[in-house]
Amino acid sequence: MPVLALGVSFRRAPVALLERLTFADEDYPKAYHHLSGLDPVREAVILSTCNRVEVYAEVPRYHEGFQEVKRFISEARDIPVEEFVEPLYSHYEDQATEHLFSVAAGIDSMVLGEPQILAQVRAAVRRAESEEASGPVLSTLFRRAARVGTRARRETAIGASPSSFVEAGASLAATRLGGLEDRSLLIIGAGKMGELAIRSLQQRGMGRIRILNRSLERAARVAAHVGAEFGTLDDLGMALGEADLVVSSTGSTGVVVSLETVEKAVEGRTRPLFLLDLGVPRDIDSGARNIAGVAVADIDDLREILMSERAGVEEEVAKVRSLVAAETKKFATAKRAARLAPLIEALRQRGEEVRARELQRLAPRLAHLAEGDRATVEALTRGIVNKLLHDPVVRVKDLSGVSGDYSKALAELFDLPSPPEE
Repeated sequence: MPVLALGVSFRRAPVALLERLTFADEDYPKAYHHLSGLDPVREAVILSTCNRVEVYAEVPRYHEGFQEVKRFISEARDIPVEEFVEPLYSHYEDQATEHLFSVAAGIDSMVLGEPQILAQVRAAVRRAESEEASGPVLSTLFRRAARVGTRARRETAIGASPSSFVEAGASLAATRLGGLEDRSLLIIGAGKMGELAIRSLQQRGMGRIRILNRSLERAARVAAHVGAEFGTLDDLGMALGEADLVVSSTGSTGVVVSLETVEKAVEGRTRPLFLLDLGVPRDIDSGARNIAGVAVADIDDLREILMSERAGVEEEVAKVRSLVAAETKKFATAKRAARLAPLIEALRQRGEEVRARELQRLAPRLAHLAEGDRATVEALTRGIVNKLLHDPVVRVKDLSGVSGDYSKALAELFDLPSPPEE
């Protein structure tokens, strides 16, 4: 059956909406149970990242699938449909394939070629499989998408884009703080984004670096790699007061840095404090923007900078788009071939049965032939059948799903089982 992709992304939705739509780890079991219970949904995968929230579903028909999945998003995130319907987009069948391939290739992200999305695509399908929500259709699609993403980065320079959340935020911070050399850096969250931030900012000459994380063990492990101090979130108030630049990316579902904590941290302070919030949902209370001497930048603030930097890599984006288009066509062809394989095999079997039956009927008249001559007759009749069936087989592959369901017509003409619905 066809695949539908329904979602909301950074392109048209503010971070405030994206963070409300985001699925946390603990949300998935209930969400997949809900999805699997929807009548039109045969398989489903949820892809939730800082750039997007998308649901991929195998459905029998577009309209029915669209309405049910849209309702699912509303109910699962407890958000009225009218609040996200304007930025909501949908892709169907080959367009859904092309969209997912583009996402995995990194050309549908705020940061072109971002490395995290490949791991997120792989993790999304593994999670769906563990919840018994994804099957042969979507598992195959997502794994092909991961291969396309890998190929895009290997064969083009899309992954070498200088754009990144951290670098864009660092540029804003440098302007606000009057430079970053010897400034004190506080990282909240010891995940991949936090480690990326440290390595990038170290190159800008930042001085003291401290990492705070819920898990002290994880903070210590990352700190050992980058030469930083470490602690738990219990140290947050004191650490804020000593920092010049704070980068937060925890993956938490709620506010980590409260307004009250920031107010206490800057009480009596004369130097500025820059808070860079890379979390979706956001980690830092947005009210901190109103505190004198405090500047806050989140994903929305970085959007304009990152999008403006795309101009310099349009040639690489064009290469990736071409690769994605070719891979989409190849995947669609393989999918049609797999769908039509039983029909084509049945057609060839029918031809072979007719050939064998006619040879059997004429066997008495061919009995006088030498063994070599009988083999020639066998080869001749087999070749005639194959040549007669060749063009119809090629044409039904080419036309299937393009201009009418010729596969059904072929099945009816030869009284064969109809192929499954696309």
